[in-house]
Amino acid sequence: MSDSKLRPATLLRTGIPHVNPNTPYRPDDFDSFWRATLADSELHPLELRVEPVESPLRTIDVYDLTFAGFGGEPVKAWLRLPKTKESRLQAIVEYVGYGSGRGHHIENLLWSSAGYAHLTMDTRGQGSSHSIGHTPDSHGSGPSTPGFATRGIGDPNGYYYRRVITDAVRAVAAIRTFDCVDPSRVAVFGASQGGGIALAVAGLVEGLSAVVAKVPFMSNFPLGIDLAESGPYTEIASWLRIHAQEETAALHTLSYFDAVNFVQGATAPALFSAALKDAVCPAPTVYTAYDSYAGEKSLNLWKYSGHEGGGASEEFGVLTFLEASMASSSGCRSI
Repeated sequence: MSDSKLRPATLLRTGIPHVNPNTPYRPDDFDSFWRATLADSELHPLELRVEPVESPLRTIDVYDLTFAGFGGEPVKAWLRLPKTKESRLQAIVEYVGYGSGRGHHIENLLWSSAGYAHLTMDTRGQGSSHSIGHTPDSHGSGPSTPGFATRGIGDPNGYYYRRVITDAVRAVAAIRTFDCVDPSRVAVFGASQGGGIALAVAGLVEGLSAVVAKVPFMSNFPLGIDLAESGPYTEIASWLRIHAQEETAALHTLSYFDAVNFVQGATAPALFSAALKDAVCPAPTVYTAYDSYAGEKSLNLWKYSGHEGGGASEEFGVLTFLEASMASSSGCRSI
């Protein structure tokens, strides 16, 4: 469905004005903040450790991957590769949803089954809600609500997602080092929290081939805080209820981590999705990030769905989008 046909129906159903005055501002030092953050991370070598995993899987090789993320701290990931590699592989770096970790190695096999090199990044400190994680977050923070969205919210330098987004950028650098991967054919992918992280990476990493952001979190924090009925935006609202006098500082911090501000410089083709009954990442927040995205883009709308989006039906569209966005190359050697 074309965007011109989609948008009026969307606005009619939501009843929420598309241009909302409660939108994030972009700090004057947004770009310099992230240049300095990533420059600090690059002072640390990637220190890749790759260990083959003994597995009953017959068509996929799995590797337990460790790389140096924010502050040189070790971050875990799974690297899954199709056993048959006739050419250098196109690659997908996936960021997982809120509360999730990288899971077990036999989970999440779609992308490697489709022929991609697939890196699933663990999210530091998470991995005890939906799938298991293995990466600690060694940094403390001030008072926060249960969850992760308010950890260090009083200062951009100490905010939790500064570390996570830096890890995510380093994950792309990690997969580009493998001889069997074409470094010019790398996509980033995620849903919910993972979608917000993917959009941040799209604005920070050059040369990506595609971006997939399904019902993305971290897209217009102020509007999400107002509209969401459950999930991480409500953690921020709860924190602000207790720390009302710190609202200005908190919103200032969040502006450095808002997808709306990252994607103004993104150029890779992007596929967004939103769901009209989504109470976790309400559709109007996604529209703001979508409108701000500088590159070629399309939006899938799921009219009758909640935060699950299109489910398995959506994955067919993602596979088609990736096939169209990422050309093949040749010359694979073993890992």
